[in-house]
Amino acid sequence: MPKMKSHRGAAKRFKVTAKGRVKRGSAYHSHILTKKSPKRKRNLRGTTMLAHADEKRVKRLLAS
Repeated sequence: MPKMKSHRGAAKRFKVTAKGRVKRGSAYHSHILTKKSPKRKRNLRGTTMLAHADEKRVKRLLAS
């Protein structure tokens, strides 16, 4: 049986931390930036953790 492949779209969007949590980038920072405040845009630059409810599903996509 061949090796399982990781989901390439998910692999580009998520990273697993050393403790096993999943890191993700923030949404809403690609366009229509004129109406967003500088503080809001600055905070959208960073990464945040994925919700616990979604972790199992994303880890299954990343498992290679």
